[in-house]
Amino acid sequence: MAITSANQLELLQTAEAVAREKMIDPGLVIEAMEESLARAAKSRYGAEMDIRVAIDRKTGRATFTRVRTVVTEELLENYQAEFTVEQAKQYMENPEVGQQLVEEVPPVEMGRIAAQAAKQVILQKVREAERDRQYEEFKDRAGTIINGLVKREEYGNVIVDVGRGEAVLRRNEKIGRESYRPNDRIRVYIKEVRREQRGPQIFLSRTAPEFMAELFKMEVPEIYDGIIEIKAVARDPGSRAKIAVISYDSSIDPVGACVGMRGSRVQAVVNELQGEKIDIIPWNEDQPTFLVNALQPAEVTKVVLDEEAGKIVVVVPDDQLSLAIGRRGQNVRLASQLTNLDIDIMTEEEESKRRQAEFEVRTKLFVDSLDLDEFFAQLLVSEGFSSLEEVAYVDVDELLVIDGVDEATASELQARARDVIEAENTRAMARARELGVEDSLVNFEGLTPQMIEALADDGVKTLEDFATCADWELAGGWTTVDGERVKDEGVLEKFEVDLAEAQNMVMTARIMLGWVDPEELVEEDEAETSENDAVQES
Repeated sequence: MAITSANQLELLQTAEAVAREKMIDPGLVIEAMEESLARAAKSRYGAEMDIRVAIDRKTGRATFTRVRTVVTEELLENYQAEFTVEQAKQYMENPEVGQQLVEEVPPVEMGRIAAQAAKQVILQKVREAERDRQYEEFKDRAGTIINGLVKREEYGNVIVDVGRGEAVLRRNEKIGRESYRPNDRIRVYIKEVRREQRGPQIFLSRTAPEFMAELFKMEVPEIYDGIIEIKAVARDPGSRAKIAVISYDSSIDPVGACVGMRGSRVQAVVNELQGEKIDIIPWNEDQPTFLVNALQPAEVTKVVLDEEAGKIVVVVPDDQLSLAIGRRGQNVRLASQLTNLDIDIMTEEEESKRRQAEFEVRTKLFVDSLDLDEFFAQLLVSEGFSSLEEVAYVDVDELLVIDGVDEATASELQARARDVIEAENTRAMARARELGVEDSLVNFEGLTPQMIEALADDGVKTLEDFATCADWELAGGWTTVDGERVKDEGVLEKFEVDLAEAQNMVMTARIMLGWVDPEELVEEDEAETSENDAVQES
């Protein structure tokens, strides 16, 4: 087929028809045609030549040109597409490096193979343009709800037609044992849109907590308007969920607004989620109060919060334990997800036994270490003393409030406590020395002999070893493994060293060793402070 013999207007009509069908720019289709024709021309004139094709957007006429570029003699590699300044003088006046000579060449006759190759180029370009169009359309819709039609099911995954593309609802993103048939209408949450080689991948979900939040936004105008905000959502998809809400208008009850008249609003969400029971909870900045709300319908007697460990102990009446935990631990698990805290639940009886055990351990410590009788040791524990250091270094007046303790007794108590601590320090340092601890670590300010012994037991024997430690390795921390919070024991955690202290000590060690420039740290802190101030002002 010769391009000159083709109906040139038909070429433009074909490009427009393809563009309309694929919903892409007709110019992209024409560019693909130009590239395919250029490839066919290269196979005729020679692959080394720089052959270009331009199709007139009004007439459809295709112009074939050969381009040669002027280069220096040293850079001359391709004799078909480049020439030197001297060679160019035959064709151009005063040629300069970088100039191009454009010459029109006769159109090519396209054989069967060349026509097939041209077709492949056009199809490839059209596919790429279609993928780009799909990605641009859906990338900003991630985090929203969309309605689609089920096309088919593949290995448990549902392929959904979302208008101008296909999306995937994976089997683990379906609620319970949902099953769909072709042409079923489905409402889904666009969880992620990724650009991949085979085209944009749109991943859907019906189990994401955000799906429930978006459904409430659709059903509750106050949430859409920003008067009520959803602060947290926790779901056991298809079974039960908890959602925490807050109202920024004191005249509007956030829970009542989400429930709706006779439960109409929440019921619409429940129906969409296959009957998932939803607890709507008022959000509170005070974590213990919020947790008490989150554990509804169970009653809570007492909450003990350990903010540093991100852990909380909840005490409930004996008859409320099973209700607080819920079927298969569902209630406490959802409350934990909602508050982002690790929750321990115990009955009043268990809590009483635990406090009694702690009381006995502390009493025994004072009996054995300070040579006191049990009654006197119990008095100390009852007054809140829990360690020898507290007795040794507390202000004497705090000991004098104990019945039967005068100044002489208080002084004797403190002297005994200090003697025990000193003896323990001597023993700990001697053992640390046996383990090979060096002076550089011993002389580091802020480490007690017991801390140094614990570090040596863990293989940290020099200041260099200490400087390579991470703060969580010293102070301990929590990591999430397979959705469960797991405790990482810190070497110095039993000495009540927190993350901030650990970070400060490690950084001091690095500065002492010259690994870190303190001036750079000051500059970074100042820059961070300025940035935070700017954010607050905006």
